[in-house]
Amino acid sequence: MNADKVLDAKGLACPMPIVKTRKAMNDLQTGQVLEIHVTDKGAKADLAAWSRSGGHELVETAEENDILKFWIRKG
Repeated sequence: MNADKVLDAKGLACPMPIVKTRKAMNDLQTGQVLEIHVTDKGAKADLAAWSRSGGHELVETAEENDILKFWIRKG
């Protein structure tokens, strides 16, 4: 999936991946996609819930070599 911006949040514990994601999303226009890379397993539920509550769309998730990847389209 193509992303307009990539956020590296690897090695960060909750709530920092959400804090960094929120900041990165503020720099995007509606409809653009942010790709987020995290290692905190708790981020899977946190990012899904944060996306819904913020009116964004969690488009896709993937896991590669213990790195969780998320693609969120700004609402």
